[in-house]
Amino acid sequence: MSVSVLMPALSPTMTEGTLARWLVKEGDSVKSGDVIAEIETDKATMEVEALDDGVVAKLAVAEGTQNVAVNAVIAVLAEDGESVDDALAAVAAVPAAAPLTPPQTDAPAAAPALATSPVQPAVTPELTARSDRVFASPLARRIAADAGLELARLSGTGPHGRIIRADVEEALASGASGAAVQPAAVSRTASAAVSAEERFVPHNAMRRVIADRLQQSKQTAPHFYLTVDCEIDNLLAARKALNEAVEDGVKISVNDMVIKAAAAALMAEPDVNGYFEAEGCRYFSTAAICVAVAVDGGLVTPVIHDVQKLGLADISRKTTDLASRARAGTLDPSEYAGGSFTISNLGMFGIREFAAVINPPQSAILAVGAGEQRPVVKNGELAVATVMTVTLSADHRIVDGALGAKWLQAFKRAIEQPITMLL
Repeated sequence: MSVSVLMPALSPTMTEGTLARWLVKEGDSVKSGDVIAEIETDKATMEVEALDDGVVAKLAVAEGTQNVAVNAVIAVLAEDGESVDDALAAVAAVPAAAPLTPPQTDAPAAAPALATSPVQPAVTPELTARSDRVFASPLARRIAADAGLELARLSGTGPHGRIIRADVEEALASGASGAAVQPAAVSRTASAAVSAEERFVPHNAMRRVIADRLQQSKQTAPHFYLTVDCEIDNLLAARKALNEAVEDGVKISVNDMVIKAAAAALMAEPDVNGYFEAEGCRYFSTAAICVAVAVDGGLVTPVIHDVQKLGLADISRKTTDLASRARAGTLDPSEYAGGSFTISNLGMFGIREFAAVINPPQSAILAVGAGEQRPVVKNGELAVATVMTVTLSADHRIVDGALGAKWLQAFKRAIEQPITMLL
């Protein structure tokens, strides 16, 4: 019997993804373990392997298709001894409710493959009834609609004449002679010349997830903010001494010490280390700290687990490795799931102070600014110290003001007396 290849769930929170690229074509033979496709999630691009031997009877989702639901059928394999026609007939028998073919996604590519199949009437009635339909990928349609470009005037270079993103972008770059402005575009631009001065970038999976999660956070979690200044001269001196003693290839950063101090504060004030849930609050006994890493097109927050048990050299190795692979898009889903607290550090950009949005379902996030020399008063006299401003954003449903303040006191103590982090 035929084997359905489903859209995999590559992380516990994944509900949909983008089918970035097919590495096989219809008619190819594949073996179990062969990589057949690349799936783009909000965090990384992952490979999909065939779980069975067989022949690719149908690619049910076109390359570049976004918002493909988890467990939707993306391809069909014919098993050994089964003809492609038999496999397609089995596909046609699947009830209409099954998410076999997302609307306006793979129909153009499917039509030629089924042209000689006896099940054609059951699968492609719309294709025969609508000969005037313009076949284009969802991404191409979105870009064209935003720019006011009439797709019917374009020639597609995709499979079987399908209009793809590159066709639309080429038409826009060349001025798209004869293109008609759709009503939706009229409200955006007064003339065609204005669109040439604009740049439209469709949302990728990462940007959509960031938007959804942070909007959810601000709408559902009542944020409040607590700010404190930390003098870090002792920390900088300790860091210098540690780097002189540590093995070659390891360089402890201020951020590594901030992570360790945050873990110490979470152990001292464990009621900050949790999630607010509908039926109660869930608390954790270990510090699983997410570190915000800026990547092309968005932000990734890989997790360092059991930070309270790690030395600074181990933290340095882990942060360097995770940040590097986050930027390369090669993180494993388990490496950005399960965090209980997040740190966002913009000090390297010279940002003195900011407030971050909580990473749901966590209860708090720490925003770290730049360390800079500032005037301070010590023993009634004016002096100069290196000061770093940090702001705790907390969810008031689970963290009260006094609790947040005590957490910041514990963090400040660890930062200003770094030797306590070694106890």
